[in-house]
Amino acid sequence: MNAASTPQTLAQKLVARAAGLPHVTPGETVTCKVDLAMMHDSGGPRRVKPKLDELGARVWDPAKVVVVTDHYVPAHDADSRAIVQIARDWVREAGVARFHDMEGICHVVVPQKGYLRPGMFAVGGDSHSPTGGAFGAYMFGVGATDMLGVLVTGEIWLQVPHTIRMVWDGRLAHGVSAKDMMLYLCRRFGMEGGQYQAVEYAGSAVQALPMQERMTLANMTAELGGQAGLVAPDETTRAWLAQAGALEVDTAPWHTDPGAPLLAEHRFDAAALPPQVAEPHSPARGHDVDALAGTAINLAYVGACTGAKLEDLRMAAQVLRGRQVARGVRLLVAPASLQDQHQAQAEGTLAALTDAGAKLLPTGCGACAGYGEHTFGDDTVAISTTARNFKGRMGSAQAQIYLGSPWTVAASAVAGRVADPREMLQ
Repeated sequence: MNAASTPQTLAQKLVARAAGLPHVTPGETVTCKVDLAMMHDSGGPRRVKPKLDELGARVWDPAKVVVVTDHYVPAHDADSRAIVQIARDWVREAGVARFHDMEGICHVVVPQKGYLRPGMFAVGGDSHSPTGGAFGAYMFGVGATDMLGVLVTGEIWLQVPHTIRMVWDGRLAHGVSAKDMMLYLCRRFGMEGGQYQAVEYAGSAVQALPMQERMTLANMTAELGGQAGLVAPDETTRAWLAQAGALEVDTAPWHTDPGAPLLAEHRFDAAALPPQVAEPHSPARGHDVDALAGTAINLAYVGACTGAKLEDLRMAAQVLRGRQVARGVRLLVAPASLQDQHQAQAEGTLAALTDAGAKLLPTGCGACAGYGEHTFGDDTVAISTTARNFKGRMGSAQAQIYLGSPWTVAASAVAGRVADPREMLQ
């Protein structure tokens, strides 16, 4: 069997294309050409500009660079204003036209602009960059030093990953989401379960998910310890990208071949999965919701790239419509992008949230990144749609943060305690 006909995983195919090779083998080191380099205000221009200036170097291809301001916005002090201004000045200097200022979180804005397509090889200056893998692109997070190398050369070296396949058979029950799938996987395998390899999500339950739910799977590959999170593109991918302006998308080649080499394959019954809740201070400390039901809360947070996309807002609205947030509980909602916020407003989803008592916050990373006026205080006991609940990440180290799906967070806001959303969705 020649190399071209050897069965390959989706990850192998994506890396081989970027490396300009007919075939790559897990474990070998290759140099890949980068199709897209994404940065945000926190880890981007303010980190790489001084080094570029020191080297006297220019960006290899400004048309392949995207910059999004999402961490230090809206700016509320001198430091945040300076950081955001560095990004605004640098994109002009570097000739970067793909600049999105205060339009939402980078991991949501980039695909909404049609920048990601199946088959691409991309890097992002943020740990949740694997979100791009939901579209059949190979995308992973890098630090400022590696990003500097990419900006100057347009290339990056990579050890070809092994693939771990997570196959979800059947269909999720109503009230159970991709967030629950990922909290369960973190609970089952731990935060190093992905072994810095490619984690591919497959099976009928994954195929049935809308695009933004697939984004949640790929996104939280970071919490599972994988380098990249992948979903094979299909008609759902094609239709979503067409709406984003990415036309003539080729999905056919981008799948794992039968017989391709896998590091491991795990199978799960999606229908048997109950809502999951992770207790402080790790996404890996998950439980079936019943085990924590009754835990009193005083704050519910629907926010972040993991948990405040349009589909997430819709989930929360399904629970909250016609109900009120419990006395003594604050419900904060920070939509993941302006586009999703506007759509949620147009269709009545946003009204369902605010009518129930939610306070609407600006789009951006906000409390998830420990920034802004709404970080969590010492006495906070919160349930949040964010990907992480590390001690002190969202404010005070004394705050107790539980993680759940938008459905679970909304149900808990109504109950005033951790609650099973299925009881409010019947």
